[in-house]
Order: sequence, then C-alpha cells, then structure tokens
Amino acid sequence: MKIAVDAMGGDNAPQAIVEGIMLAKAEYPEMEFLLFGKEAEIKKYVTDEKNVEIIHTDEKIMSDDEPVKAIRRKKTASMVLAAQAVKEGRADAIFSAGNTGALLAAGLFIVGRIKQVERPGLMTTLPVVGQPDKGFDMLDLGANADNRPEHLLQFGVLGAFYAKNVRGIENPRVGLLNNGTEASKGSELTKKAYELLSEAPDLNFIGNVEARDLLSGVADVVVTDGFTGNAVLKTIEGTAISIMSLLKNSISEAGITGKLGALLLKDSLRGLKNEMDYSKHGGAVLFGLKAPVIKTHGATGPEAVKYTIRQIHRMLETQVVTQLVDHFVQEEATESEATTPAE
Repeated sequence: MKIAVDAMGGDNAPQAIVEGIMLAKAEYPEMEFLLFGKEAEIKKYVTDEKNVEIIHTDEKIMSDDEPVKAIRRKKTASMVLAAQAVKEGRADAIFSAGNTGALLAAGLFIVGRIKQVERPGLMTTLPVVGQPDKGFDMLDLGANADNRPEHLLQFGVLGAFYAKNVRGIENPRVGLLNNGTEASKGSELTKKAYELLSEAPDLNFIGNVEARDLLSGVADVVVTDGFTGNAVLKTIEGTAISIMSLLKNSISEAGITGKLGALLLKDSLRGLKNEMDYSKHGGAVLFGLKAPVIKTHGATGPEAVKYTIRQIHRMLETQVVTQLVDHFVQEEATESEATTPAE
C-alpha cells in the first residue's frame, strides 16, 4: 500500500501531516508514503525514514486559490503531483488537508471517476450519540451543488457499498434527508429521489429521515444533495463547538463551585468531546473515483491524520474501489442483457 500525501496542504502543514504519518507508521509499518512538498521543511518532522520518500516541490495550492484554475495552472503543486502519482499507478490513494475544491477537481480531472458513476459524492462518517463505535455515512457533502434525482439514487448505492465493505455493516439502512418522514413530503428533487430509491432492488431503503434524528443513528447511510449536505455538516460542526463553548463559559462563571464540579466531571466531559469528534472515523472520501481520494480538515492535527491513514488502509485492504467497479460493470451487463431482444 502506497499513499500519495499532499504534505503542504492544511493550516498546520507540514508538521501536523508528517507527525500524523509517523504515528500511523507505528501502526502500519508495511505502508509506504510519498510526501510531496518542500523537502527541507518536511524532513524536520520525519523521525523514521523507512518507507518514506519525499518528492520536492516549491509550489502549493493556497486555500483561496480558485480550484479548477489552480489544478490546471499549478502543474508542480504538491496536491497536483500527488494526484498524478495515483493516476500513473505509483500510489494507491491520495489524501490532503488542503483546498477542498482543488482536491475535488484533482480527483475528477486527474485521478478520474469510475465510468458508470455520473457524480462522485463527498462522504464522511459522522458520530451516533451514545454509541461511540458506531456512526453513519452521509453524502453528498458538497462535491455537487446541484443534483438530479438519479444522482441521489447513485449516492445511495455508493454510500451503502462503502458502509458494507469498509465499515462492515451487512445490510446498511439508507435514508433520504427530508423535511418530514412522510413519502409525500419534500421538494420535487426529494420526491422523485424517494421513488427511485424505493424501487432500487439492492438497497435497504428505510424512507425519509429528518435532520434532528441524524445523530441518534436513524440510518447507516444518509443521502442528500451537495448543497443541503454541506449546510447540515457545518450546522452539526457549529452546534458541537457552541455546546462545548457554553459548557466552558458556564463552568468559568460558576466560580469555585463550578470549577470543583468540572474537576469531578473531567473524564465525562472529555468523553463527550471525544464522542462528538468525527475525525476518529477518518476524513471525507470523494467516493466514485478510480482510487481513494481523502480530504482531512484544514486544521487537522497528527491524531486526525493517523485516523485518516487507518481509514485509507481499510479501504485498500478491502479493495472497495475495485469491488465498486466490478459492481457497476456487472450491473451494466445485467441491464444490457435485459434490454437485448431474444433471438
């Protein structure tokens, strides 16, 4: 397993990226890493050079660069070179904490989508409250601002495939995010998507689900359009941050009594914070491409990088992308046989 890494992407690069890789190497000593970026800066944090190769480049894609233009014009940027390594077969996967739009563009234009997948979706695993070992996969989280009902159907197939083959859920429950659970609720997009998902023979579609129920584990896979998914993800992130801020303020304003109470509840509060930390499930996957393309948060730290490497290891170990290609090829062949008139 060889991973191409945009070592210069993210707020804390290259330190957080390289330190996270060093942590992952202790867990997966057989994995190899191609680190793209400024060699002198990267070397400062490499404590184990075994299975690590640094490919020097001075160019990087900035957070405020226009994604598609940056990919096309910055040919020697660390992210572009990493994606190119995957395309050429020199690496099996790519991950970056850099510009999200640029990574999506690099995934689509350089790595390439699976032929039968019309719109790859950006997907992440989010936590289920009270069940830290569980989670639910949600897509699309922003790879596509506008979608058709057929895209949401395909997101359901992609999400269920990932949940089954990577997360080990035998018959994942697929829900459609909507403003009510009734089949008649929603926009024209969700009503038509509901029909398509209901008719899909290989999906365990459980119907509409509401945003308020997501963190309670109402479904294993939640499907939505990219605009809505991105808004919901940021709402969940913002709510978690606000709750932790409110708790801290309440404790500090309660004086000595509050501080004593916080001391007694320290382990419980730490557990709450860890439970809401979805980075433990890894990064966001642009699923539907010819190889794993993983995006980690821009402010990611070494621990989150380690979890992302663990996720990539699992994806490569289960050969989920190869299985996905086989699935669509088989499905296409079946449809072709069904539409071919008998002699």
